Formats: sequence, structure tokens, C-alpha cells
Amino acid sequence: MYLQDLRLSTGTPGLDMVLNGGLTPGRVYLLEGAPGSGKTTLGLQFLLEGISSGERSLYVTLSETHEELAAVVASHGWSLDGIDIFELSSAEEVLGDGRQQTVLHPWEVELSATVDLIMKRVEEVQPKRLVFDSLSELRLLAQDALRYRRQVLALKQYFSGRNITVLLVDDLTGEHGERDAHLHSIAHGVMTLERRTLEFGASRRQIQVQKMRGIEFAGGFHDVVISRGGLKVFPRLIASEHHAPFLGGPVASGVIELDALIGGGPLRGTCTMLTGPAGSGKSTIALQYAMEACRRGENATVYEFDERVGTLIQRVRSMGEEIDGLLEAECLKIVQIDPADVAPSQFAWMLREEIENRQVKVVVIDSLNGYLASMPEEKQLVLQLHELLSYLNQQGVVTLLVNPQHGLVGTMNTGQLDISYIADVVVLFRFFEAAGRLRKAISVLKNRSGAHEDTIRELRIDSLGIQISEPLTDFRGVLTGTPEYIGASEPLMESRSDAARA
Repeated sequence: MYLQDLRLSTGTPGLDMVLNGGLTPGRVYLLEGAPGSGKTTLGLQFLLEGISSGERSLYVTLSETHEELAAVVASHGWSLDGIDIFELSSAEEVLGDGRQQTVLHPWEVELSATVDLIMKRVEEVQPKRLVFDSLSELRLLAQDALRYRRQVLALKQYFSGRNITVLLVDDLTGEHGERDAHLHSIAHGVMTLERRTLEFGASRRQIQVQKMRGIEFAGGFHDVVISRGGLKVFPRLIASEHHAPFLGGPVASGVIELDALIGGGPLRGTCTMLTGPAGSGKSTIALQYAMEACRRGENATVYEFDERVGTLIQRVRSMGEEIDGLLEAECLKIVQIDPADVAPSQFAWMLREEIENRQVKVVVIDSLNGYLASMPEEKQLVLQLHELLSYLNQQGVVTLLVNPQHGLVGTMNTGQLDISYIADVVVLFRFFEAAGRLRKAISVLKNRSGAHEDTIRELRIDSLGIQISEPLTDFRGVLTGTPEYIGASEPLMESRSDAARA
């Protein structure tokens, strides 16, 4: 087997996926990023992975002290046991007696002495993995750009002949904080960590593989999260790489009239968008599909961006639905999402784990507004949502996307983005007036996968659950946003009671 066919784990499973298996061993890689982007954490994970594989690991630090490294390690619940730390904390340690030279500049002696000490330690430890943190201090010691680049090239040649996999860390604190094109050219691979501060919420970190010789990798930006336990990389979702065979067919809701409205129900591998004003019943209908999936023996997951999970459960209980047993059996899972703290690729990764580990067949995203809040730009929202829905469709999942419209009555719009073209089925919810009462209406605007009713039905949600009327015909002003029913009162539904149901 050729060396380039081997892969060395980085200690971060998500990054290994981005790199299509990991790094080629015995090469020199550049890990660059601004301070606070996660370079030290990723470097330590790389070395700890080596320790777990029985490899000698060496951390050369020119900037951080042993105590500072120990604090980082302790914050993640790790230990430095097994990692050789070579700390150069002072010029006196490098220069010995600190005497001035008359022929050579002091900084020339300091740079040479520093490199000699590093090489000597490498010879002593004989590591298989090495992290050099950081090149900025080496750049300061060199003072001259040409001398610095020659020294880096010499280090690369020294390491490459010893079958050591090296991460050279650069914190981009050089002139103007720009990336060093020379480093990019001599390194076998380049990974860039970025940290962005949003106007609200947690900072967003991302990683991008700039180049990787001999390795086919996933390009673009991938979201990164640092929490207790280390740095996690969430690879960008590429839907075309995930195809799973599945049997099509309509998925029932358990409400006969609703299934008739959609032509038997949405097909597996399709997305249904429920759109309408707040309070019109969208979330309740979406949850009905999830609960009915559990009754069929399938798993379902609901992602709540807006409503509190406790409030949602209490509302379902008030409808007389038995949701507690479904939650206890773990066939129904309701996940509270804080859009200010969840990165887009992180959410996609959560969804993938549900689909691939729990074999979830029905997914509810409630709502699009909350998903939008987690996105930095609108273009990214459309692209990532399109990729996410394509992945779910290819897995045979029925996806229900709740889309609140702006406004309660009157003319309404879809909000900042119109993504109705992505959906296979669009269900419209409206309020309407009849006999001096405010009522709810439900209708289907489109169904790509088959026929659907073009009628309007009344929707009522009470203590006995969901009730949908026969088709209503006598409406006025349907397209104005607030239709008015002017027909006979017989088709309209009234409140039900337990006694009436019995």
C-alpha cells in the first residue's frame, strides 16, 4: 500500500469526513487562523489521537506556557499524560548566558539556537505526531522575511525525512494579518479556521481546507463548535452523496378529511410546507403527522425553533391526545433549538444523526422563521435549506416545514424569503369570518406528486382534537387574505363536547 493511500485521523471525526478519511502521514500541514479560532484545541486533539493509537506525540510551544496548555486540556476533561511538551518560554533558556555577539546579530543567534533546540528534542522523543505552535514567534525571531521563509523550508525538509506528521500553527499575526502564500506553497495541506462575531448570539467558527495534495476533500466552509470535549466539525451537507432506496406511497395523518384534501396524503420523500398566519393551526397539523407516524410504528422528530417544548406538549394534551406515551417510548422526539446558538451545518448534522441512527421517517421543522434566524445570510438560507430538503427527500423522509406568514389578517406575505417552490405540497391556512365568528380554513395550493382538492374546508381544533369539515363553497374575498363565508350555516362546525363524542 502506498503512503498516500493511508490516512491518519485528526482526532476530530467531522474533519476526517471532510478530508475523506484523514491526513496523509509523514507530511507537513499548515493550520492557520486568528487567535481564538480553535487552533490549539485542534492541535491537542490531533496529538491525543496519536496517544490513543500508541504513537509518540510532541507539542512544541513558543508562545503558550505549560500551565496555559494544562488549563485548556482541563477545560475539556482531557489529560496531558503521554504528550511531550517542549516549552521555550524565555530568551535566556535559548541563549544560555545571554552574552552579546560582535559579529552576528543577537536575533540571528537566537533563531539558530531555537531551531537547534527543537531539532535536538525531536531526536530525543522520536515522535510520530508533532504540533509546532506557533510560526508567529519564529517569524519574530527571524525579523527578516527571507530568513524566516528559508528557516520554515529547512524545518519542512528536516521533518519530512523522519516520517513525522507535523501541524505548523500560524495565528496570522504577521503584517496586516494576511495569509502567507509562501507557507501555502510549501505545506502539503492547508486548513484555515475562522471566527466571526455576529450581531447577536454566539460567535461562529468555520474551517476550510484550502488545499490537500493527493487527497480528495470536501471544499467550502464547514461549521465548527468548541464545547467541553473539544472541537467538533460539522461537514457541509452534500445531498448528492446520500441516496437510500425506499418505497414510495402516501403517508396518512389519521384525519380522513385531511388525507382527502391532499389526495391521500404527502408521499414519502417529499416536503410539505404549511403556510399561514400565526395561530391558524399549522404546528398542530404538522404534529398530527408525527404522532400518526409513531402509531404506525415509525419514528418521528420535531424541531422546535419558536415554541417551547413544554408549551407544545401541554397544548397537545389539551386536545385529548396521548403524547406522553409516545415520548416515553422515544418513537416521538421533540428537540428544542436555540437558533442563536446552533450553526446551520450543526443543525444539518443533528438531522443526519436522527435519520441514520433512529431511522426517522417524519421530520417537522417549526418554523422557517427560526431556521432563518440561525443563518447569517439569506442566500445561504435558500441554498442550505434546498440541500437539506434534498437530503431528506432522498432518504424517503416526509418533511413538514412550518412557514408563518407576516400579519394575522388581511393581505399577508411569506416573509423575507419565498421558498414555496422548494416544497412538493403547499397547504394554506387562513382565518375567515362567518356568522359573526372568526374561524379557520385549510386548503391545498399544490401537490406535485398527485391530485388534490381545490376546495376550502373549515379547520377546528378543540378538546377532542382536530376536526375538518366537508368542502365549503360559498366564499367571498378568498384571495384578499381574509375570506368571508356567505353560504348556509349547516356545513359549519360548532364546538364539540366529550358527551357528544361519546
